[in-house]
Amino acid sequence: MTPGLIIETADFVAALLFILGLKRMSSPVTARSGIVVAGWGVLVATLASFLYVFGVDPAAQPNLAVNLGLGIAALGIGVAWAWVTGEKVPLTAMPQMVAIYNGMGGGAAGCIAAVELSGNGAMPMGQMIPAIVGAVIGAVSFSGSLIAWAKLDGKINKTIRLPGQQAINSLLFAAIVGLGVYMLVATGGQSPPALTSIFFGAALALGVLVTLPIGGADMPVVISLYNACTGLAVAIEGYVLDKPVLVIAGVVVGAAGTLLTLLMARAMNRSVANVLFSRFGETGTAGAGEIQGSMKPVEAGDAAISMRYAGKVLIIPGYGLAVAQAQYKLYEFVKLLQAAGVEVAFAIHPVAGRMPGHMDVLLAEAGVPYDLMKELDEVNDEFRSTDVALVIGANDVVNPAARTDKSSPIYGMPILNADHAHQVYVIKRGQGKGYSGVENELFYADNCNMVYGDAQAVLVKFIAAIKELGAAA
Repeated sequence: MTPGLIIETADFVAALLFILGLKRMSSPVTARSGIVVAGWGVLVATLASFLYVFGVDPAAQPNLAVNLGLGIAALGIGVAWAWVTGEKVPLTAMPQMVAIYNGMGGGAAGCIAAVELSGNGAMPMGQMIPAIVGAVIGAVSFSGSLIAWAKLDGKINKTIRLPGQQAINSLLFAAIVGLGVYMLVATGGQSPPALTSIFFGAALALGVLVTLPIGGADMPVVISLYNACTGLAVAIEGYVLDKPVLVIAGVVVGAAGTLLTLLMARAMNRSVANVLFSRFGETGTAGAGEIQGSMKPVEAGDAAISMRYAGKVLIIPGYGLAVAQAQYKLYEFVKLLQAAGVEVAFAIHPVAGRMPGHMDVLLAEAGVPYDLMKELDEVNDEFRSTDVALVIGANDVVNPAARTDKSSPIYGMPILNADHAHQVYVIKRGQGKGYSGVENELFYADNCNMVYGDAQAVLVKFIAAIKELGAAA
């Protein structure tokens, strides 16, 4: 087989592995193997790309050996860095890791576009148009993902909004479009390096300015949106390079990211435009109405005993569970309840945590069976027949104001109907508000009691109370 035929065959196999991997990721049961399958696809496509050197004339490319060495070195550094950081990163930091890795993909697509636009030969119009479009999308995805990473990782702790923010963004976007048109029309398909640098600098600045004003509550949607943008940029640059495997991989990632973005936005009852241009996630936002009543604390042991004698318990995990790394203690407590004959399940909201699927992964890490994890649509009607709803570190996703208070910024957002349970216990460190900055009406309800403390410490007390009860019996 010739190197060209081997490359084409490898690309076809890689594309099949990408599609099969994504298919298996659609179910939590097979998601892990799906990631492995897709990873093999990436490996096949990457190794096959080095075979291109056999089709290059060394006389025409005097820097071939240097470029090949740089490629191998970059691959080695990337693999080593990803391996070390992937082994060390805690699950609470997974969202920011996803954000920065996604940004690297957008940056890579942008770099490909930069090389193509600044190449030695003039590009045909049919290639230059997608190259420019892919360059903008890739650059915006890269810089925007870095800001998302910084926000999630605590490097940027506040929402930054400039005076006239939307006008500035609009003018910058218009300037980028103007530069793109000039590069397309006036440079004859061969953009000067200085012009290309200005063009990319403007695109990178746009990604920063668009993302800085977005608050923490919207970060799951932002991550999904930039994931879709990265996939689209890769697909476009695959077309420019005439690489079907990049087109297929990019389209698969872009389509999945787009659907996930729409799902996340729908779960918050908001449009993507509203996420990008509103102040929803800004700290300090609050509804207009005053909540009647007071929060009623209860001892951890009393709450645990109440659940021990319940017939049915639904547990609602939130980001506080992840921060406390309490998923293992939680499942230990669940197994004690199950051994006592209590029916237990987990009610998971699509935007609980800081990224799509965060709670599912967190619980799976502790060994919770997938059939105990129920999504919002399938579990919401069960709360009326539930004896106890246990909320751990969740806030906005169980706030009844989303159903009743039209002045609330979360009004219309689908929530888990925890307030419909006969009794609600909320494990919470203090009396702080959620990402939206809205007071939670549930915490003041007659059927709700607060168990204050770190989730892991509280669950340790739950476990001890159940075991003491068993020993006394």
